[in-house]
Amino acid sequence: MPYREHDMTVLVVRQEITGADRQWAAQYEPGDVVRYTRGSKTHGIEAGEYARVEHANEKENLVTVKRKNGEQVSYDPRRLHGVTLYRETERGFSQGDRVQFTAPNRERHIANRELGTIEKIDDSGNLQLRLDSGRALAFNIRENPHLDYGYAVTSHSSQGQTADRVLVHIDTERAGEKLVNRRLAYVAVSRGRYDAQVYTNDKGQLAQQLGRDVSHQSAIEASRDSVSSAHTIQPSCTRTQGQEHTQAEGHGISR
Repeated sequence: MPYREHDMTVLVVRQEITGADRQWAAQYEPGDVVRYTRGSKTHGIEAGEYARVEHANEKENLVTVKRKNGEQVSYDPRRLHGVTLYRETERGFSQGDRVQFTAPNRERHIANRELGTIEKIDDSGNLQLRLDSGRALAFNIRENPHLDYGYAVTSHSSQGQTADRVLVHIDTERAGEKLVNRRLAYVAVSRGRYDAQVYTNDKGQLAQQLGRDVSHQSAIEASRDSVSSAHTIQPSCTRTQGQEHTQAEGHGISR
């Protein structure tokens, strides 16, 4: 019998907003949640505090936010640093779900993108998790709304983690050289202890893109290229459900 889902409000980073964008009031929308990593002595905002956007004055470049104590503060966003913008959204969690933290929490010793499994959950937002490190953790979602599903992670987030088997999805038409390159090939594929499978829209294009070297080499490092080339993945390919499917064999898989 499947476990019942509990709808909970979590915070999701507005990924489309860059550091430069955050300096302009036009990018802020009413209802957005702002987290101040550094805080501001001028405006009395503590480091780690949250506030909700009430109004954005594009003409004067002023953002008005409402703090948890009800106080409203207006400021020029160009003068505050260490600011992250979030949107609230709903997630349906249930017992047994794999989840990941989307922001670090120093007080509870939680790392960004740390993974765990929900062991208990109720309608009041109380959760009990078992982290992959083995540590038990209990909290209310209102205390730490930086939680999301953990069934898939980015290649960057997976660094330092291992799994028995990994599935890697790469769309060559939507990723530039800063995302799809030799570094990605190593990080993504080497996470699997026994097996790694790569799904892509174009295996020929993928092989070319994964061969790109974006690192800045010194003269000594350049001489090591012949050594690193010995670890190149040799793929055997099949087609599945309209996509190219590559299973990596040998190097970087078995441990």
